[in-house]
Amino acid sequence: MTKLSWTGAPVFILFSISPAILSVEEEANPCWAPGVRWGPPRGPVLSRRRNAHMIEGRMQEAPWVQRAMVQSLPARPVPRYSLDARPLYRWTKRALDFALALVGLVLLSPVLAAIAVAIKLDSPGPVIFAQERMGKDGKRFTCYKFRSMVHNHGKEELHRAFSRDYVNGNHTGRTIFKPPHEDVVTRVGRFLRKTSLDELPQLWNILKGEMSFVGPRPLVTYEMEAAAPWQHRRLEALPGLTGLVQVSGRSTLTFDEMVRLDIYYIEHSSLWLDLKILLKTIPVVLSGESTR
Repeated sequence: MTKLSWTGAPVFILFSISPAILSVEEEANPCWAPGVRWGPPRGPVLSRRRNAHMIEGRMQEAPWVQRAMVQSLPARPVPRYSLDARPLYRWTKRALDFALALVGLVLLSPVLAAIAVAIKLDSPGPVIFAQERMGKDGKRFTCYKFRSMVHNHGKEELHRAFSRDYVNGNHTGRTIFKPPHEDVVTRVGRFLRKTSLDELPQLWNILKGEMSFVGPRPLVTYEMEAAAPWQHRRLEALPGLTGLVQVSGRSTLTFDEMVRLDIYYIEHSSLWLDLKILLKTIPVVLSGESTR
């Protein structure tokens, strides 16, 4: 199968049966080439998304001719069709995620309890910080962290403005994950962030199947809403506790660079790559680089 990326709307050419596959969601206008016709999806289910169609058309010319034809389509991006083509990898990864998260929650329960007590003694407010994030295929979920900031600090709008600027290409050299209002971080919170212990409650998200140990970091909803259409490709995988961005100097990356790393991970994901990222995460956490 050959994938042709075009204005943020990849088109798939399957040489065996020669159709081009596009994803058509509600209120999205499809793009097609002259001489092809619409038909319902056939064969195995390729995606759980609704309103998906297959554009059928025999490919009688060379691939480069087909590429030229695809690039001449009307300039209207179409949401990407997510092909879940590797069920064995997906199931194996999910089984490992579930088992490791369960073991981690049990073994780390004394640590989790100690952190909870420290947070309560340090500052008033809840122990857990819950925030809506955008997960796989844009599905929203509640992401959990240990609270590291003063409760009701009132700087949410500052974070929104900072995030929009970062996504739009400003604030390079600062990470989207740690906005510049560090004055609201508590004493215990600074330690938790430096050691990444504030992320431990996300083991519960992993256990529930909302996250994975490795994958693109889950961004806040308004951060993804400011992203370009092609950047939403990072939503094709379960968000992760760590990822390629976290072991690649995330604090110096632009948003575009971060997304390209996420897309690279999605296109090359494997258990071996997951293991390498997990191993590289250890020295990053120990050195405190994850907070810079």
